[in-house]
Amino acid sequence: MSNLKPFPTDWRTALVLVAHPDDPEYGMAAAVARWTDEGRRVVYALASSGERGIEGMPPAECGPLREAEQRASASIVGVDEVEFWGFPDSDIHNTPELRAKIAETVERIAPQVILSLYGGPEWAPGQPNQRDHMEFAAAVLDAYDALAAGSGQVPAWLFENGPAATHSVDVDAQFEVAVRSLAAHDRYLSVLDPDTPVLDQARAQIDRTTAPRDGADGVRTVGFALKRGPGNL
Repeated sequence: MSNLKPFPTDWRTALVLVAHPDDPEYGMAAAVARWTDEGRRVVYALASSGERGIEGMPPAECGPLREAEQRASASIVGVDEVEFWGFPDSDIHNTPELRAKIAETVERIAPQVILSLYGGPEWAPGQPNQRDHMEFAAAVLDAYDALAAGSGQVPAWLFENGPAATHSVDVDAQFEVAVRSLAAHDRYLSVLDPDTPVLDQARAQIDRTTAPRDGADGVRTVGFALKRGPGNL
């Protein structure tokens, strides 16, 4: 048996908060697919449109394209609520404006679970995290804490997707749909690595992020680190 705790199941709505298009697909889309298969509601909210994410493409062209790819990708894993906030790609900071938008969205969607980006400096030794991700993750934590200090009406749990996981979701049955979901970012991936077919890139990434963990009996999982919520969960 894995030493990770099972992800909670007593919830109806999850809010996925990320910085850019493709952020959900690189880590947590397989878990999202499982949850929507179970009839749960999952909402995606993205700080930016990723308008600076494709080399050689002007932001005015890139942003709408990446939004379209994100919506297509989300639909593959059963998510039909996707919103973009318009914060500047590659220039996201933990500002009062960003924290206010996070808080407004949490109050409007009223999820029981928030899923956010890993905010640490490195994924592993020599593998630095992106500044946008770190700033955004910090803003999510700060907004959550401010809500808790005010009305107290906050989601029961806030998780980050990344290393140092505390909880896991079994996703053996969702591997292929997660691959297709990432591959829907076709233009982005084809420019990112023109020498590798998009589907091969997607399969390799999902293979890495869902690889069976020690003690998991060969079962593919997605891991999440509990950042806020009941400590004994």
